[in-house]
Amino acid sequence: MNRLCFVVFACFLSLPVAAADDPVIEFLKPPGLLNVPSFSQTTTARGGKLVFVSGQVAWDEKGKALFPGDLEAQTRKTYDNLKLALVAAGATFDDVVKFTIYVKNLDTAKWKLISKVRSEYLSPYRPPASTMVGVTGLVFEGLLIEIEAYAVVK
Repeated sequence: MNRLCFVVFACFLSLPVAAADDPVIEFLKPPGLLNVPSFSQTTTARGGKLVFVSGQVAWDEKGKALFPGDLEAQTRKTYDNLKLALVAAGATFDDVVKFTIYVKNLDTAKWKLISKVRSEYLSPYRPPASTMVGVTGLVFEGLLIEIEAYAVVK
């Protein structure tokens, strides 16, 4: 019995210990709600630094809108721009706790296309909470998608 207690205690000591200021993020899929792999119904975070990323769109560093009319290409560029913004704050997509996605003239086909591209950028084990909203237009003509993000990092 003493040997078993020692083994259990030794295993406990080898577990990583989070520092008091390390963020702890939970991605929850509560029973009774529709739970899909691409997002969590609830995300909690404590500790760490909050990161707020303004809505990103498919434009270059000079503000030129790219890929007019091509939702798939715009979605990829938007996620690439989100990645740049997150990295500047010391974050990655794994640190994101919430996305808000605005889509011009949203329909089911667009939702499926955006979800397909999104899955290439996000871990299925850490899907943030997410809201997708259909809008009649965005800041510049030709833009079809805008995404803002909230993250928590150390």
